[in-house]
Amino acid sequence: MSGVADLAAGEQRSQDAPGRFALQAQDGAARAGTLHLAHGRVRTPAFLPVGTQGTVKGVSPEELVELGAEMLLANAYHLYLRPGHEQIRQLGGLNRFMDWSRPILTDSGGYQVFSLARINEVTDEGVWFQSHIDGSRHFITPELVMEIERALGADVIMAFDECPPGRVDRDAAGRAMQRTQRWLARCVEHFERLTPDGSGQVLLPVIQGGTYLDLRRESVEGARSLRSWAGYGVGGLSVGEPKEQMYEVLAELGSSLPQEGVRYLMGVGYPTGLLEAIRLGYDLFDCVAPTRNGRNGTAFTSLGPLNVKVAAWRDDDSPIEPGCGCWACRKYSRAYVRHLFVSGELLGLRVLSIHNLYFLTDLMRQARAAIEAGRLHGWVESWLANYGTA
Repeated sequence: MSGVADLAAGEQRSQDAPGRFALQAQDGAARAGTLHLAHGRVRTPAFLPVGTQGTVKGVSPEELVELGAEMLLANAYHLYLRPGHEQIRQLGGLNRFMDWSRPILTDSGGYQVFSLARINEVTDEGVWFQSHIDGSRHFITPELVMEIERALGADVIMAFDECPPGRVDRDAAGRAMQRTQRWLARCVEHFERLTPDGSGQVLLPVIQGGTYLDLRRESVEGARSLRSWAGYGVGGLSVGEPKEQMYEVLAELGSSLPQEGVRYLMGVGYPTGLLEAIRLGYDLFDCVAPTRNGRNGTAFTSLGPLNVKVAAWRDDDSPIEPGCGCWACRKYSRAYVRHLFVSGELLGLRVLSIHNLYFLTDLMRQARAAIEAGRLHGWVESWLANYGTA
């Protein structure tokens, strides 16, 4: 009897192994699944609130749990610069540091190195840059990125990549993709050296190549030649290219990526883009849009984005979004939210940030239910027809 029990326990551990992605339903290319990680499960499709510096601006971990967030994103570049990855390691890792018991994904900081820092030189060895905080000089390499992310202790860590600007020509996109491939091989080698006996962390590659389909296919093939992966990150999109080009690339990649791995589309966080990407077979998403827009006075609603400072809200006693179950809509009227923003009160920023995060999290729940029911396409078409009619 004990042998049977041991076998069952072993099978359960295998099923819950960090990085295992279990598909529960498919509707066309769209997928509903569960990603198993060291700090718990993530039901997909899922939107990851962005806690760049170990905090989602204006929102507490308890509030994130209440609105339904199952995984957060933090950024290795920012945490390396301040307070430092070794300090976070000494304090018990990022989960303990920020009091978040659920899964965390850390972006490698590649996008931030190229977009925020004052870059001095990009080489095959690594990148020299000056901190956007104090101008100090740093040399970051794929190996250092692995050490930073290992110290932070996130469940999912991303390989270091070169993210070129949107609308670059094919030669520039190709050079960035090829350098990303070389850096990926070094990330794999160093990650395995840091974790010789395995670990709860899951390393994912970033697929690059701009809007050039042959480069994207080459990037996928190069990553697959290195090892088996628990999933793939797709970077370098939603950076200025036309939306239709982004969808064309996503559709092509959807037919190239293995079905069994999770698919993470980086930096997409507006409702229309999210729904189209879900239809094309993507599972995880992140973006600063809901909190940044919230801090600037824009509410996400099923009728489209709304400016809360408009005069029409002055005497409006209804919630931000009628029928919304978020904390903000349960407690406050549009008139009160408008008053907070017009008066420059900090509570207004928190209220809209929480509402916008709930809105996207609930949108993911609705999409999952539609996939499970086999009616995603019709539901998306109906939702999009209503969106933007405010």
